Amino acid sequence: MKIPQKTLIKSENCFPVVGIGASAGGLHAFKQLLKAIPESSGMAYVLVQHLDPNHQSMLQELLQKVTPIPVLEVTNDIKVAPDHIYIIPSNRIMIANDGVLELSPRPAKNKTERNMPIDLFFRSLAEVHQSHSIGVVLSGTATDGTLGLKAIKDHGGITFAQDEDSAAYSGMPQNAIQAGVVDFILSPGDIPKKLLEVAHIINGNGAENSGQKEEDAIYKQIISLLRVRKGTDFTYYKQTTIHRRILRRIAITKTGEPSAYLKYLGQDKQELDVLYMDLLIPVTEFFRDPEIFDKLHKKIIPTIIANKTSGGTIRVWVAGCSTGQEAYSLAIAFHEVLVGKASSPPFKKYRSLLPISAGPPLKRRDPACIPKAM
Repeated sequence: MKIPQKTLIKSENCFPVVGIGASAGGLHAFKQLLKAIPESSGMAYVLVQHLDPNHQSMLQELLQKVTPIPVLEVTNDIKVAPDHIYIIPSNRIMIANDGVLELSPRPAKNKTERNMPIDLFFRSLAEVHQSHSIGVVLSGTATDGTLGLKAIKDHGGITFAQDEDSAAYSGMPQNAIQAGVVDFILSPGDIPKKLLEVAHIINGNGAENSGQKEEDAIYKQIISLLRVRKGTDFTYYKQTTIHRRILRRIAITKTGEPSAYLKYLGQDKQELDVLYMDLLIPVTEFFRDPEIFDKLHKKIIPTIIANKTSGGTIRVWVAGCSTGQEAYSLAIAFHEVLVGKASSPPFKKYRSLLPISAGPPLKRRDPACIPKAM
């Protein structure tokens, strides 16, 4: 399920927004988690559960009985506020955008595309709330939530999954755990305490709230360690982002403060490698920035092909493509333009040098259009 075609606007809110997804067995898990949330946590909580589209949901009434925190069923464009709990209504899909929650009708049942409301919401939450986004996957079957947690991690947020022993159905949380996109594995009742600890470290010790020269010097030492081990100098990257990523690792490793984390890095080189990967921010997807790809398809690629000399070669270099989606997107775009042309040249991916012939049209975002051998 894709985010509706619209521009997502980053929120200026500086408080954590916790997305919580569940399916089968989710009601009990929701109750256990909500009971443990203090009235003044300073966070907003958004619950997304797989609901029967043909029945009115009673989730709001059931959950309000276990917590004094206001539990609201989402209405379109409702503003997210701290110390409130929001619930998706039945027969709707939901995204976060510019500090509000936006609803759309649930798409008609599609044999080729499953309904994945948790992934949909988590991905928008990551883009809009960035490092203030937190994802929690509770009891449920199948895989919904895993890709959403990955997006949250990629944007600097924190991720949780329910432990197997306490989950009525462990499919969803276990799939996320096995995918390596979960920071903490806990029972629902233990998650709020950890949420508060993490929020205190990331928001209470943030570089944007601290002008202490000593702390700044510690961050510089951490960056120096990374430069020595990995050969990458993060000195000229946006430092507030770098500091928040470091604070994220401090929260996960339970080292408490930058000075203790620096000492920990000196003893555990593998943690340096993990931090390095966190700082790289590998956000990637097929046909990112659709308007740009449309311009490439309609104007730029046809011009490049028209200006190619006979027997010449067109070389396309894709920089910073993470796991490759951008590179494949460009190959597909070229293929779409070339398809049906009498003099279609073959494609080659360097290193493997795999040719891609100009055969039948390939549909964008169709997995079949990605050469398996590549």
